[in-house]
Amino acid sequence: MFGYVRPSVQDLPEGELNRFRTMYCGLCHTLSRRYGQAARFILNYDFTYLAILLSDGAAGTEHSGRCYTSPIRKRPYLESTAAMELAADESVILAYWQLRDGIADHAGSAGLKYRAGAQLLESAYRKAAAFRPAFDEAVRCQLQLLSGLERENAPSMDQAADTFAVLLSSAAAELKNRTRQRILEQILYHLGRWVYLIDAADDLKKDAESGNYNPVALRYGLENGVWTPESRREFAGTLDHSIHQMAAAFELWDFGVWTPVLQATFYAGLFQVGRAVLDGTFRRHQHRKNIKEIEETT
Repeated sequence: MFGYVRPSVQDLPEGELNRFRTMYCGLCHTLSRRYGQAARFILNYDFTYLAILLSDGAAGTEHSGRCYTSPIRKRPYLESTAAMELAADESVILAYWQLRDGIADHAGSAGLKYRAGAQLLESAYRKAAAFRPAFDEAVRCQLQLLSGLERENAPSMDQAADTFAVLLSSAAAELKNRTRQRILEQILYHLGRWVYLIDAADDLKKDAESGNYNPVALRYGLENGVWTPESRREFAGTLDHSIHQMAAAFELWDFGVWTPVLQATFYAGLFQVGRAVLDGTFRRHQHRKNIKEIEETT
């Protein structure tokens, strides 16, 4: 996961922002309890959304406590649930394989931080993979397919995006309600497709300089990672299509107390991030700033 899925701190009512904050902090506590303090460093908005989508629509029991980011003042957080444990386990698996992918893409000193991160998360990953072997196998399988496309320098943007979309949709495989499972698979599939494509678009210039595989550049024949007006317009259309598919599936289920934050994300937040990436104004450091705003209590 890449940090592109996020709520708008400015647009969410304070009550909804507080509720999102308690899930964010609750998932942090769940990661720590299951995998130790080091696992807390993988926490991001994307994984928080995964916990929200997997939840039953209720906010759950709220507690308050101190943590490494707030050692003096207690912060409210949601008590761990089966859905949060599932999200925590899947988050560890996803984060570990993202680090391994970073190792493969960065040779020498450039890959040091990825190797260090993977080593730090190794024990937690093995435990999570033992808890969720089917999900781990699904992630392995799809990443192998993606690696094959990268080796071939395959020009099919949709084929490459599909590998990550299928990977993310498998996060809903353990849900018991078949209707809910199919709805979440659709949401996660199109979210995964959108995340993969927006990440590739965000990396256009960097990949052009390094020579790394980028199916978006290959699909549109971009030179030096620079959009043409026509290619930019066409690519924006395919991003919007994925969001529309997410929204259509979202409307088929009642997400309870989490409906407002999901609405704000699917109907506004993703479009805002997409525009910023295509305009060249999106900056990853902004994500850390927004996380700080989420972590702060009022």
